Amino acid sequence: MRVIGTAGHVDHGKSTLVQALTGINPDRLKEEQEREMTIDLGFAWMTMPNGEDIGIIDVPGHRDFIENMLAGVGSIDAALLVVAADEGVMPQTREHLAILDLLNIQAGIVAITKIDLVEEDWLILVEEDLQSVLEGSVLENAPIVHVSGKSRQGIDNLIDTLAKILTSCPTRTDLKRPRLPIDRVFTIAGFGTVVTGTLIDGIFEIGEEVEILPQTLRGRIRGLQTHKQKEQIALPGSRTAINITGISTDQLERGDLVAHPNTYTTTRRLDVHFRLLRDASTSIKHNMETKMFIGTSEIIARIRLLGKNEIFPGEEGFLQLETIKPIVSLRGDRYILRRPSPGETLGGGTIIDPLPKKRYKRFAANNIDRLMTVYVGDPTEVILHAASILGASTLEEIIQKSNLNHEEAIKVVEELIESNDLIQLDGFSNNNLNIEKNENSSIQYLSRKSLFITKPYWASIQNEIIYNVNDYHRAYPLRVGIPREELRSRLNKLLKSSSRLFNASIGKLISDKYIQEVGTFIVIFGNEIKFSSEQENLIRALYKSFDASPFSPPSVKDSLAIVGEEIFSALVALDQLVVVSNDVVFRRRVYDQMVEEICNLIKENGTITAGEVRDYFKTSRKYVLSLLEHMDQEKITVREGDFRKLRVQF
Repeated sequence: MRVIGTAGHVDHGKSTLVQALTGINPDRLKEEQEREMTIDLGFAWMTMPNGEDIGIIDVPGHRDFIENMLAGVGSIDAALLVVAADEGVMPQTREHLAILDLLNIQAGIVAITKIDLVEEDWLILVEEDLQSVLEGSVLENAPIVHVSGKSRQGIDNLIDTLAKILTSCPTRTDLKRPRLPIDRVFTIAGFGTVVTGTLIDGIFEIGEEVEILPQTLRGRIRGLQTHKQKEQIALPGSRTAINITGISTDQLERGDLVAHPNTYTTTRRLDVHFRLLRDASTSIKHNMETKMFIGTSEIIARIRLLGKNEIFPGEEGFLQLETIKPIVSLRGDRYILRRPSPGETLGGGTIIDPLPKKRYKRFAANNIDRLMTVYVGDPTEVILHAASILGASTLEEIIQKSNLNHEEAIKVVEELIESNDLIQLDGFSNNNLNIEKNENSSIQYLSRKSLFITKPYWASIQNEIIYNVNDYHRAYPLRVGIPREELRSRLNKLLKSSSRLFNASIGKLISDKYIQEVGTFIVIFGNEIKFSSEQENLIRALYKSFDASPFSPPSVKDSLAIVGEEIFSALVALDQLVVVSNDVVFRRRVYDQMVEEICNLIKENGTITAGEVRDYFKTSRKYVLSLLEHMDQEKITVREGDFRKLRVQF
């Protein structure tokens, strides 16, 4: 379904022409009908000869209502530029054409109206003048038709020409993330709140929960209409009226957005490409305040000029726009800037990044180069830029950031993973893209649960992890490795405190055999604790005292006195010593022997007491109680009064 938008100077017959085409008077306000002048947006629809229904948005032409006009043309598929034969090109003809140019409305028709009021010679002069004005614009090659809205002369030719134009105008793609910029809010008795707009990027269904942005209000779709016909599903590109429950009209206004919950993120900063109109009366300077128009919204925005001190009429450049309140936009959306007072359209352009993370240094060459790359870049560069900005993200987040459709984005992601420019984490091999089937689509897509990261970011994470683990080994050569939580703390800034990214990174480096995990420690793969000859002598002395009385060995305190804390801790980490209490420690082979024999005794007798264990090993109660309590903690035995039973079977 497509939507046509009118454009042109006041009193050039736009509304009359729309009524002649559709039979609907788009001037819905009483004041408009009394003054015979369009003030706000009007809406009509018609069925084309091929059976397709199209919507028409009629916009005001008077300069005082140019901002209402901007709310109507942001989401149209084709333009109908209207020029009256008796007046020819006028100021708003030029301004509306400039706006269509800035919004990149490629498809369109130019209608010279009121031809019944002029002679043929005059009509020829008007068309020649018009062609010179159209030269270099998006409507340079648009067909020009002669019509009269009142006499209906040329109307059939206009319809046929419009049908031909629409055949080359693609229908809206379903990107499965619907958004409807609201252009009207009203109440219908017995139904409640109704909003209208042009639905883009997806579909809505009756019964669905929706979110209103930027307020983050939640409601539910009670009813849908397109051209006053009830629908179960509203399709991309359709003029749609939504009856919403749970939200009142005083909570909404033109410019708000209807979307699925948790689909879009609001922003107050945008990276944009900007073109200043050649006939603008002023240059653009840093910190200048303007009115920004995007979708159906109008908002005050302050300009941060990047790479230049000033943009002069006819020039282009990159800006960061900072808005006074949150808005929603996507990469590739078009916008218009106007001077607040006196009102004047200055220029406009394309959103490059709707969610930049920070204010850039104005003259940093790398920022300008990056913005230029994304602005003119192919889908590969766009995906890499989106992934780079996000840092570490899921496929869905990258696709939404890039504003590419799923099929195109997935193809690019597959190529980038194959070339190792995009790394898939979360335990998935780069040779296993974990492709799943979307049950609602024939499109295949990578797992939404997988985490993706760019090659440079991954290299920095990998290098930082390996450096920190090696650094710990150098500082503490007798320790197994760095405690996992200490390593995570060291990496918090780089990983933006993301537990998921940390765990995924550790998992991948283990899989790639750069590191290994020993208990709660992270160790460089293949690293071993090596004792000096002097340390080996101390260890032999310790083990000699242990072997002299294996079931009543030296205490922890005595052991520390023989070898020192570093060597003792290393022996525990190497699992050569088992500490069973604050004061009791056994050699591993002795501990295993004692546990095995205690379990065998319980199997033979059903239970065992501490006294029986003491007598069996001919040791003291201190060692026995510490050992049995440790076995309880390890869930080998369970205590019942003075007796112990096996908790598990061996």
